[in-house]
Amino acid sequence: MTEPNHQTAIAEHIRQDRFTAFLGVDIEAIEPGYSRVSLTVTEALHNFHGMTHGGVIFSLGDIAFAAASNSHGQTAVALNVSISFLKATKAGDQLVAEAREQHLGGRTALYEITVTERQTGQLVAKSQAMVYRKREWFAATGAEENNTS
Repeated sequence: MTEPNHQTAIAEHIRQDRFTAFLGVDIEAIEPGYSRVSLTVTEALHNFHGMTHGGVIFSLGDIAFAAASNSHGQTAVALNVSISFLKATKAGDQLVAEAREQHLGGRTALYEITVTERQTGQLVAKSQAMVYRKREWFAATGAEENNTS
C-alpha cells in the first residue's frame, strides 16, 4: 500500500503538467489506479460547428488516464487509446473524466476512462487505454526502486 506522504509526492508531481494547466483542467482526485479531472467548456474550446472540439474531450480523458496510470509513482506511457464520442457538449458544460485501472500487469496496465457532463450525469465519451510501465520511478520509495518488474 502507498504511504500518505508518498501519494502526496506523486500527486504533486502529476499536478505540474503544463498542458493540464494550459487547458484549465482541475485535477480533483488522484489515488492508486484512479483519477478524476474536470473542465468547464468555453466557446474558445468549440469546433466550427459550435460544440466542444473532440480533441478537448480526448485531452480531458487523456489527462485522467495519465494521472491514474502514473498514480503508483512509476513512469507509465501510453501505448494505445481508443475513444467513442457519445454526446455533444457546449460552452458552460462541466465535463468530468474519470480513469480507473482495470488490470495492472508486470509491464502493462489497462484503464477505462469515462467523460460525463457533471450536471446531468450523461455520458459524453468512453475510452479504453493501455500503458507501458517503464523501469523508472519518479516518486519511489526504497522498496519500489529495487523492484524492476
